[in-house]
Amino acid sequence: IVLGSDDLDATVEAAVNGRFENTGQACNAAKRFIVIDRFYDEFVEKFTAVVLSRAEGLPPLSSEAAAQRLAAQVDRAVAGGAKLTSAGEREGAYFPPGVLTGVAPDFREELFGPVAMVYKAGSEEEAVALANHTPFGLGSYVFTTDDEQAARVADRLEAGMVFINVVGADGVELPFGGVKRSGFGRELGRYGIDEFVNKKLIRKG
Repeated sequence: IVLGSDDLDATVEAAVNGRFENTGQACNAAKRFIVIDRFYDEFVEKFTAVVLSRAEGLPPLSSEAAAQRLAAQVDRAVAGGAKLTSAGEREGAYFPPGVLTGVAPDFREELFGPVAMVYKAGSEEEAVALANHTPFGLGSYVFTTDDEQAARVADRLEAGMVFINVVGADGVELPFGGVKRSGFGRELGRYGIDEFVNKKLIRKG
């Protein structure tokens, strides 16, 4: 979610980096971008330019089946009214980077590949509602210059992890996991290690 930025170029770069981890096939890669309306047009213009520039040297997806699955998802989004801006055509397991805009709010699929979905929000309330309107809830990102807003939005997001003004900040010392169809329980960190140790209870009466 992009609610505020004092350096939109840096925010765009962070967004692209969040999307393209493992060519967009990572479970916690950023998949949907919800941008407040006053930044939307400029964000889409800059974001799309950087995404399309990633075409050169972009590796293929994990399999041809993965590329076919992504193509079918993109086709469904476009059939529902979305517009695709793409760097080329799919060839085998290779899928060109692209950006989907005008995606219908009820399109709730996750795209595993180098295609990003960008939504416009007219308010913080609308942005949070859009973010939570998904069956998944692993990772999320909030970009804003307002610390109080960051805390407020992070608290309301239905996700196991929320990163504020940063991407790629997970680590082995931090719990990793999601909610809803993104699972339950946590790996890594103190919460994760508890699942892999035997604890003995001794109780005296």
